[in-house]
Amino acid sequence: MSEDFDLFGLPVPEGRGKRGRPAHLVTKENISKVNMLLAFGRTNEEIALALGISEPTLRKNYFHLLSRRLGARLQAEAWLLGKLASEVDAGNVAAMKEVGRRLEKHDLAASHPRAPKAEKLGKKEQALRDAHTPDADTPLGRLMARRQGSIN
Repeated sequence: MSEDFDLFGLPVPEGRGKRGRPAHLVTKENISKVNMLLAFGRTNEEIALALGISEPTLRKNYFHLLSRRLGARLQAEAWLLGKLASEVDAGNVAAMKEVGRRLEKHDLAASHPRAPKAEKLGKKEQALRDAHTPDADTPLGRLMARRQGSIN
């Protein structure tokens, strides 16, 4: 590989200027970009556009990163917390406050568990349930509700 660089500071691959399209070079910067874009939930199409390559080229050169899409956010957060921890060890007060804030946020989220989702009904089940519960906003619905109350 030559030691020539283009306008963006990227190394110029061998064979540039010859026939055919030059091969895409995987650099540390591009790997970092792909990791961060995955952490932010971007699609393959958006990542390819950000790098200036096609989706097949993205899948060919970065498949090992794309296969770990679900863990990308956790990896980015772990990296960030590691940096915060090193700043705390160095005595940075702002980093200490940030770690405290994150711990409080985590404890608050853990203390309030999410309510379970309502049972999702199909069309027929929902229609049957609606048929058995009259609409109290209409005269016919009020009459049906009154009759159901006297029967039950």
